[in-house]
Amino acid sequence: ARRVSIGASLRLTKALPHAAGIGGGSSDAAATIRLLARLWKVAPLDPSDPSVRALGADVPVCLAAPAPQWMAGTGERLAHWPPLPGAALVLANPRLDLPTREVFANLARRDNPPLTAPPENGGFDAFAGWLSAQRNDMEPAAIALAPAVAAVLARLAAAPGVALARMSGSGATCYGLCRDLATAKRVAKAIQIAEQGWWVAPMPVLG
Repeated sequence: ARRVSIGASLRLTKALPHAAGIGGGSSDAAATIRLLARLWKVAPLDPSDPSVRALGADVPVCLAAPAPQWMAGTGERLAHWPPLPGAALVLANPRLDLPTREVFANLARRDNPPLTAPPENGGFDAFAGWLSAQRNDMEPAAIALAPAVAAVLARLAAAPGVALARMSGSGATCYGLCRDLATAKRVAKAIQIAEQGWWVAPMPVLG
């Protein structure tokens, strides 16, 4: 058993929307695990450790970051992805809380076929083409609960430079895939001006 003789006091300044479907709470938990391991000079927990999974379904993949991962099950089974091509995202949220539990409860079915494997050596176009053929089974359920999600998707999909738009996780955040960060910043600025009540952020794709 690990022996730790000191405690810790943490202060979290949250910059992401609450209940947004982008793993904000899970990434906070993963960062806390890493910080405490560093403070206490112990080895960080492995993402496959049952105590990590007990914190939340998305905590293992956040602890494995920034390496791309393929998730299966309820998030407890992880496998390394091939390196991702250079790309960027525009995240947009209409500032709606959309609790994951409510979206799951609204799913029409839970026996959908698995997604196809990603391309291993393709560039941006191959990655965007593969992603456009995939789906988010929670998207219809989320839109039924929060119709504004459909408006966010439409705004992103119509923006010049966005290759495709999808909902992230259980929503209400959606993302637009762009070829580079400069394009994502330009798209984010235009959307923020048009929709000043939304939370909008451009960011690079890690991996």
